[in-house]
Amino acid sequence: MVGPYRGLFSTRGAKSFVLAGFVGRIPISMLGIGITLLVHSITGSYATAGAVAAIVSLAFAVAAPLSGRLVDRFGQARILVPFVLVHGVALSGMMLLAHAHAPIWTLFASGAIAGASATSLGSMVRARWSHLLSDSGKLHAAFSFESVADEVIFVTGPAFTAVLATSVNVYAGLIVVVVLTVGGTLAFALLKGTEPPVVRHRENKGSPIAIPGVALLSAVMLAMGAVFGCVDIVTIAFAEEQGNKGAAGFLLAAISGGSMVSGLWYGARSWKIDLRSRLVRGLIVFVAGFTPVLLMGGLPAMAVALFFAGLAISPTLITTFSLVERLVPAAQLTEGMAWLSTSIGFGVAVGAWAGGHLTDSYGASNAYGFAYACALLAMLVGVAGSSWLRTPVASETRS
Repeated sequence: MVGPYRGLFSTRGAKSFVLAGFVGRIPISMLGIGITLLVHSITGSYATAGAVAAIVSLAFAVAAPLSGRLVDRFGQARILVPFVLVHGVALSGMMLLAHAHAPIWTLFASGAIAGASATSLGSMVRARWSHLLSDSGKLHAAFSFESVADEVIFVTGPAFTAVLATSVNVYAGLIVVVVLTVGGTLAFALLKGTEPPVVRHRENKGSPIAIPGVALLSAVMLAMGAVFGCVDIVTIAFAEEQGNKGAAGFLLAAISGGSMVSGLWYGARSWKIDLRSRLVRGLIVFVAGFTPVLLMGGLPAMAVALFFAGLAISPTLITTFSLVERLVPAAQLTEGMAWLSTSIGFGVAVGAWAGGHLTDSYGASNAYGFAYACALLAMLVGVAGSSWLRTPVASETRS
C-alpha cells in the first residue's frame, strides 16, 4: 500500500512544505469543537454554540475565494502572512471576550473576523504538488496523501481538543489552535523554493465557479460540508446524552479514522475507471455507509457506525480535488480549489446551525437525520449532474 507514496518525498522541497502545511492545518479539526465547547460552557446552549461556530465557517466560506484569487495574483507568501496574523489576533480576542463574559454579539463579531482571515492552506499545499509534479499518477498519489493527512488531523484533533477542554481548561484547545496555526502557516510561507510562480495571462478570465463542472462539485461539497458541520455538533451532544461528554472527540475520531483508512487504500490503487465514475460511486457509498448511524443508541455502537460512515469521505474528496485540478486553468488553480473549501465552509455553517437547533429541540439521536438528508442530497446532485464531469477540460501546463 505504501508503494505509490514512497517516491513523493524525493521531490525537491516536498518534506519541508508538507510538514509545515500539516502543522498549520492541524487546527482545522480543532477550531469548531473548541469554539463549541467554549461557548457552550458560558451559555449552556448548543444552539448558540453551533451558531458561533457556524459564523466562523460562514465567514471563511465567503472570504476563501477572495484569498485564493489574491494568492493566484500575488503569490502564497504575500497573502498568508498578514492573513494568519489577523486570524491569530481574532481568535485570541474571542477567548478574552469569553473570559470577560462580554456580550454574545462580541463572540459572533470576533468569530467572523477569525473566519474571514483563515486561509485554505490545504489548497495551497495541493497547488505546490501540482506545480512540482507533472506525472498524473504521482499527482494522484500526492493528492491522496494530502487527504490522508487531513484525516489524520481529523482523527487526532477533535479528541485532543475535547480532552484539553474537559480535563485541562476550556480555553486550552483554542490556545493550541492559535499557536499551531500561526507557527505552521508562517513556516509554510517562508518556504519560497516550492511556491508556485504567479502565472500571468492577458485574457480576462472569469471565476472558476463559472465552469459547470466546478459549480457542480461545489454544490456537492456544500451538501457534504453540511453533513460534517451537523455531525460535529450533534456528536458532542450525543456523547453528553450518553453521560460521557469527553467521548465526543473519540466518536469524531472514528469517522475520520474510517476516512483515513479508505484514503490510504484509494491512493495506493491504480484506477482504470474515470474520475467521474469514481465520484458517483463514492457518493453512493457515502449515503449507504451513513445509514446505520441513524439506528445506534450507545457509544460503542455509534463509534463503529461512524467509522463505516467515514469510509467514503476521503476517496470522494480526493476525486473532487483531482477533477478541479483538471478543469481549472493553472493561473486560477488556487481559487478553483478554494471554491471547494468555501462550499464545504458554507455547508459546515449550515450543518452546525441546524445541528445545534435540532439537538436542542429534538435530541441528538434525531438530529442525525439532518446529516443523513444532506448526504442523500450530495449523492443526488452529484449523480444528476455527473455528465458535466465526463470529459474534463485539460489543464494548462503546470510547469
